[in-house]
Amino acid sequence: MSIKETFSINGENLLKKIKELIAEGNVTKISISDKTGKEIMSFPVTVGAIGLIFAPIFAAVGAMAALLTECKITVERKNDQHNDHQDTTDSSQNIEVK
Repeated sequence: MSIKETFSINGENLLKKIKELIAEGNVTKISISDKTGKEIMSFPVTVGAIGLIFAPIFAAVGAMAALLTECKITVERKNDQHNDHQDTTDSSQNIEVK
């Protein structure tokens, strides 16, 4: 079972948020959409991945951030019973449990 969360975020904070989500460790996939909901980019997040693997992704996300004023990030997480942490800094979260 996985949990999906959607964050609305402005372009200048996009790369920072992606890095934070990857650092959390329980994320399995990240998708980035424009403000109309059209998916622009999607990539899996593998356990134990090192920075070299994500360097090209970070470069692409950084380039997109320069072009986007507002976007949405959809995150798929493992349903971890021990991880009760939720980001409360963004009140526009939509959580869908599959």
